[in-house]
Amino acid sequence: MKRSDTQICLFLLASTLGLTPGFAQKPAGEDRLVREVRHELVMLPYYGVFDNLAYRVDGRTVTLMGQVTRPTLRSDAGNVVKKIEGVEKVDNQIQVLPLSPMDDKVRLAEYRAIYGHPGLDRYALQAVPPIHIVVDNGKVTLEGVVASQGDKDLAAVRANSVPGVFSVVNNLRVEGK
Repeated sequence: MKRSDTQICLFLLASTLGLTPGFAQKPAGEDRLVREVRHELVMLPYYGVFDNLAYRVDGRTVTLMGQVTRPTLRSDAGNVVKKIEGVEKVDNQIQVLPLSPMDDKVRLAEYRAIYGHPGLDRYALQAVPPIHIVVDNGKVTLEGVVASQGDKDLAAVRANSVPGVFSVVNNLRVEGK
């Protein structure tokens, strides 16, 4: 199939503007919303290493997902996203983890095992460390981003070494992949 001159001009114009060849890119306003939602969530004062916040932007609707240790963090996340200009609806699906002294002990032990290990300790220096440790009834899930596959594997090994853990799911992503 041969492209017409009009199709080629549209393709060149789209390329110049940074659009994808299939013209299936999100509207510019949606990209702004994605950046602003991320910024607002990361800036929440009680968002920490034992919480996992995720979101999806569909037009003017933002869906919040993840797990948090405090009910106030769930409501705070919904409230700050509602105030972003251009957001019409917020679907807050964030799960509040159950209160459990045993899970609290596992959280601290996981933190020490991962962030106290040479090689992974550099991740602890960031304001919000990138490896999030979610503990739900003795089941550990690692969420976030690390620099290399070796760091991802090392975090999983360290997480599995903690006594009292029933299972570990490693959802860490490698930066740039």
